[in-house]
Amino acid sequence: MNWCAQTGGARLARMTELTLTGIAAKIYAPIAALPILSPHGHCDPAWFAKDSAFPDPAALIITPDHYVFRMLYSQGVPLEAMGIGQPAGTTDPRAVFQLFADHWHLFLGTPSRLWIATMLREGFGISEPLTPETAMTIYDQIDAALATPAFRPRALFERMNIALLATTDAATDPLPHHQALKGSGWAGRVIPTFRPDTVLDPGDARFVAELGRLEEVSDTDAASYPGYLAALRSRRAQFRALGATATDHAIEHLDTAPCSTARAAELYGKARAGKIDDAEAAEFHGHMLCEMAVMSCEDGMVMQLHAGSRRNTNAQVFDSFGRDMGADMPVATDWVRGLEGLLGRCGNDPNFTLIAFTLDETTYARELAPMAGHWPCLRIGPPWWFHDSVAGIARYFDKVVETAGYQNLAGFNDDTRAFMSIPARHDVWRRCVAVHLAGQIARGYFGMGDARDLARQLSHDLARSAYKLHLP
Repeated sequence: MNWCAQTGGARLARMTELTLTGIAAKIYAPIAALPILSPHGHCDPAWFAKDSAFPDPAALIITPDHYVFRMLYSQGVPLEAMGIGQPAGTTDPRAVFQLFADHWHLFLGTPSRLWIATMLREGFGISEPLTPETAMTIYDQIDAALATPAFRPRALFERMNIALLATTDAATDPLPHHQALKGSGWAGRVIPTFRPDTVLDPGDARFVAELGRLEEVSDTDAASYPGYLAALRSRRAQFRALGATATDHAIEHLDTAPCSTARAAELYGKARAGKIDDAEAAEFHGHMLCEMAVMSCEDGMVMQLHAGSRRNTNAQVFDSFGRDMGADMPVATDWVRGLEGLLGRCGNDPNFTLIAFTLDETTYARELAPMAGHWPCLRIGPPWWFHDSVAGIARYFDKVVETAGYQNLAGFNDDTRAFMSIPARHDVWRRCVAVHLAGQIARGYFGMGDARDLARQLSHDLARSAYKLHLP
């Protein structure tokens, strides 16, 4: 089924999980079919460069989505049974899909249930509910669709009305798929995002090895601290040449304090030699986040900062399966003190934009909204990860708007690895925007004209502006 072919009214009737009426429905109707901007996410650029068929329904819906397999794992389903970490071809995808269907009830009340149900219904035209009994019938229907040209990645991209999608790519990635896309002649816009965490944080076990890769892909000698900075600048330029407009950085405990050049060089020498302690590694990482901000002032790349996630908290899972296996957990974040050094250095520069994402909702009203209401560089990112839900979006608006207003927000991004969930995620956001704005009208804060203008901005224009996206 073609998402774009449905009118706003048809979608209102079909998405009964978030049925809108009255003023909210009138606000939603003009934004329902707006082109999708996905300026931050984790889709694989190889999908679009190669444009090969997705292999099977399990590989499309289950194994790439940590929202899905973490829930099953929480109820005792082994990751191995879902094909996670297993050699290709050793796990039956039909068995994985049946296992998922057997546990579909676990997702009641979660946004994953809404996203997947919408994808099945609107993306594949599946009208019957997913149950243990219907699992194989639905599997076969999806599998048959994936074998057709209409369900190749590029065709889906166009049918889903995506105007632009940004991937997230390591600083050491030579970007072959983005290079192939640039020369392919395909009109779809898929751009990279510069993610340098492994070459900024000496606390990461991959740091030393990644420095070697950085030297190789940048063709720059990074033996010295000035050479290291030159290598990072070179890579940023290579990303920009392929369309990148943003960088992305993740940090557990936020502490951006610049140090002197001499101290930075000393710490870099220790880190490169693998002889840096934990405190020194944190000091260097905080300094380098400031250096990334300086480079953004120079080249105009938007800086995204995702703070407050403690990674890989299940040591047994990490040892057996590696990173990103659903065990990353939110921790408290001190944005005011944590950003003091970075903002003191770059916060007043008119060429600098910083988009802040938090997993600590207590900071929305107490810290981020007041900060965004002052610093000209700062925009508040949309609800992220655990809070990207109907209730989470409502809490977000309730906590930030009165202090930060709407223009200091960054619109929406889906932050997903699950490609075919993108339309559902954006539609949930747009519906929640309509509900929020209808409530503002009911409270007498503004009228329908302002609400309709804000609805478009929150659904499309603010993301385009915040990420400096150049679109036709």
